[in-house]
Amino acid sequence: MTTSSALSSLNPAREEKVALLTQIEQRLRWLSSWTVHNANNLREKRDGLKVGGHQASCASMTAIMTALYFHALRPKDKVAVKPHAGPVLHAIHYLLDQQTRDKLEAFRGLGGVQSYPSRTKDTIPVDFSTGSVGLGVAVTAFSSLVQDYLVAHAHLAEKDTGRMIALMGDAELDEGNIYECLIEGYKHNLRNCWWIVDYNRQSLDATTADRMFRRFDDIFETCGWRVVTLKHGRLQREAFKRPGGQALADWIENCPNADFAVLTYLGGAAWRERLTKDLGHVAGIADLLADHDDSALARLMTNLGGHCIETLLDAFDSVTDDRPTLFIAYTVKGYGLPLAGHKDNHSGMMNTAQIEGLRAELGIEPGQEWDKWAGLGDNLAARLEALVKDSPIARKAPEHRAPAVPVPARLPVPEGAVQSTQAAFGKVLYDLAKSDAPLADRIVTTAPDVTQTTNLGAFVNQRGLFRRQELADVFQKAHIPSAQKWAATTAGQHIELGIAENNFFLMMTALGLAAPHFGTRLLPVGTVYDPFIARGLDALNYGCYQDARFLLVGTPSGITLAGEGGAHQSINTPLIGMGQPGLESFEPAFADELALLMGWAFRHMQADGGSSVYLRLTTRQIEQQSRPDDSWEAGTIAGAYWLREPAPSAKAAIAYSGAVAPEALAAWEQLTDDIPGLGLLAVTSPDRLHRDWSAARAARWHGGTRQPSHIETLLESLAPDAGLVTVLDGSPAALSWLGGVKGHRVSPLGTDRFGQTGDLIDLYHTYRLDQEAIVEAMAELFL
Repeated sequence: MTTSSALSSLNPAREEKVALLTQIEQRLRWLSSWTVHNANNLREKRDGLKVGGHQASCASMTAIMTALYFHALRPKDKVAVKPHAGPVLHAIHYLLDQQTRDKLEAFRGLGGVQSYPSRTKDTIPVDFSTGSVGLGVAVTAFSSLVQDYLVAHAHLAEKDTGRMIALMGDAELDEGNIYECLIEGYKHNLRNCWWIVDYNRQSLDATTADRMFRRFDDIFETCGWRVVTLKHGRLQREAFKRPGGQALADWIENCPNADFAVLTYLGGAAWRERLTKDLGHVAGIADLLADHDDSALARLMTNLGGHCIETLLDAFDSVTDDRPTLFIAYTVKGYGLPLAGHKDNHSGMMNTAQIEGLRAELGIEPGQEWDKWAGLGDNLAARLEALVKDSPIARKAPEHRAPAVPVPARLPVPEGAVQSTQAAFGKVLYDLAKSDAPLADRIVTTAPDVTQTTNLGAFVNQRGLFRRQELADVFQKAHIPSAQKWAATTAGQHIELGIAENNFFLMMTALGLAAPHFGTRLLPVGTVYDPFIARGLDALNYGCYQDARFLLVGTPSGITLAGEGGAHQSINTPLIGMGQPGLESFEPAFADELALLMGWAFRHMQADGGSSVYLRLTTRQIEQQSRPDDSWEAGTIAGAYWLREPAPSAKAAIAYSGAVAPEALAAWEQLTDDIPGLGLLAVTSPDRLHRDWSAARAARWHGGTRQPSHIETLLESLAPDAGLVTVLDGSPAALSWLGGVKGHRVSPLGTDRFGQTGDLIDLYHTYRLDQEAIVEAMAELFL
């Protein structure tokens, strides 16, 4: 569908609005350009580095964002802004008096406007953080699915729903996660989602391949989307009605992207020469060219749909239903700037003479560069101010502070003398699913096609799959025995996903933002094979960066998978857990540790200053511990506790995490006679231990009082020259740092090579995780 086929002439009120919005568009182009120029050319540089910014990428979006924010956007709509158009977003909020001049002047400086829109770092309202291209686009689709979930569960009224909108550069369409998202959206009957493409056909390195012109229509329409193409602005459409106009339209349609960019940069004289050469023989073309001087001809040839306010308003107004819609808005990168069309303009910037020329063109006096309506006159400025203040976006309410969901003081510990943490996790969720606890109603589970094999199946059997269109379990209706009883209804609490980890993490992100976005809290729990966390790591980082709250369960983990082989054995995920901001990671060994940590996680996910939580679990069944009291609980949450207390000034200790607990215990029992007072340290979270230790050491530099960290207090029991053997089914670096806490000697064990198939006995022996290896490592410390 195109907007050029049936456009009515504008009535006076519409003409007035188009004229005013055109003025706002010019102001946004100026403010975004000036913000970048000021940071790079006027502000003091203390480190000699380029500050950066994207004037050309901003300029190609100003008309689109003007029409969207000051006309089409509704108060309940949410927008993910193209990363490189971040300065335009801040300029919009500057016009709305929601951004300050000092923040703009500090663009890309400490405490100033961030390089790319950030929910957690910027002070203006930001619906979705963007920066890693493609992810900010796809998350809007998953946010729309979350909105549907909330409506279906009566947590959100239909009247309070909005559209989830992504503003994207065309280069983002090269990102594979876009197409993974399209497929998932089609399966879930996506609605209320707009993606608006700034189709300037220039990326960082090159112009877009010409053969992609018409392929996006096919791809999106196949997945159920409406495609609206805005190729020509009003000036071009009027020119096409003149004699020779159809030939001009055909020429534009077939002009290679690179040629169009070159001619745009060279300007009116170059356009005239090329059009005369190619179309001079066509009747009417000579008159059409003669009616335009070079400046007017350049304006005509770059009057694409994405720069024409009238065209944009009509396109946005034409979509009144909830069908997902892709707007392909043809634009010129750097439109209205001397950089327009140049292949190097992505990171290029106007020099002083060029920015001064733009300032003079807009009638802005020196010293008035930051004035909102400088050079426009009082009457026009007042009308513009009134339009801005009366726009729907000006009435958008602040984000919600959703009430907390109560969490039971204790989650029941699954029974069983021998069990795995993965199985215990499934039992804890199943017990919740059977209960009437408010917590159970707010849990939403999801997995990338590994629901059964990560022990979510019992929860799903109890609570059901979520679908807006109900779907019966045909196997159950046919009386075919199956462990899966998965009828899909609007009341279901498990969202089934295909095997695409980027989709999984983006769904978790969208679910984890339900509280601020929609005013009602969900507690998402997602499971994934632990090695495949890395496949969605960019999306995981993206979710944590914008403070989405979820419980991530990676299972099974490590070479303990045994027969699955190296492709399925995670090695570095403990380091991911330690290194990922906004994510608290744990690796419990026993079911009671897990139940305690899950309760803590559900509270922490809701707390001010809280975060998401990652549990690294295993399928290995191990003998459980009998507990004389609950003294171990605080240490489990803090990151470690003595499973076997060392004697005062003990000469050695074994520190372990997770699945290798039986080997650590067996080695401790073998060595305790030879090393009196030997300690056995259960490390449930290398992440929290290390973070606490680092914070304690840094306290002196932040004006605080130096208090010993938890791990320092624990290791205080050992002699200063004691030795530590550390062991886990993962990178040894996750625990080897313990030696640096008190200066103890360390012999670290772990996995730092790709595994292979085998049984557990062979693999633990080959990769030195067994009892014998721990004993030998201890002996090494005393040689």
